[in-house]
Amino acid sequence: MWVIVVVILLAYVIGSIPTAVWVGKVFFKLDIREHGSKNAGATNAIRVFGWKAGLPVFLFDVFKGWLAVMLAVFLHSERLTQEQIVFLQIATAAAVVLGHVFPLFAGFRGGKGVATLLGVGIAIFPLSVWAVLALFIIILLTTGYVSMGSMISAVLFPFIEIFVFHQHNIWLIGLSILVAVFIPVTHRNNIKRLIAGKESKFRPTKRGNNPGRTV
Repeated sequence: MWVIVVVILLAYVIGSIPTAVWVGKVFFKLDIREHGSKNAGATNAIRVFGWKAGLPVFLFDVFKGWLAVMLAVFLHSERLTQEQIVFLQIATAAAVVLGHVFPLFAGFRGGKGVATLLGVGIAIFPLSVWAVLALFIIILLTTGYVSMGSMISAVLFPFIEIFVFHQHNIWLIGLSILVAVFIPVTHRNNIKRLIAGKESKFRPTKRGNNPGRTV
């Protein structure tokens, strides 16, 4: 039992690695939480620092989610049933996302968890996550809003998982529903801006082009 507890705590610590914050401070002498949308995530990192810095932030945040969930697989034991392994994966998924949103190493002020949830999805839902990603890209290219793409994709995720890929595991269905609720909650300020017509479209800029602008 103590091993399971350690794994869940380790997942939280992995999620707490504040990639965007550290990249900003080390390479640009800036706290990303004071610039752009003031969100410590990959999207804002791309907006503020450009693709060369933002893309590695995105990839590492995805990797965090994948790695944390895969810890349950790495620790596969004959003592654990398949259902227990699934439950442990869900627990580590929750822990790594909470770590990203409330990072231990950055004053508990992190990102919104989208990229990290993508990594979780790649590990747990290897088929449906690509359908959700394709949907996100279509919405982003159509509207220009990352937030809208993230929220619509998240809300439709459990329907894709259940009706397209015929998921029957009650725990995994529950996790997909949690994702559908969690992403809009973390984007509540974006929802307000969308309703008010003040949400900015995603336009990556070159480093140095007014990184302090609100986006």
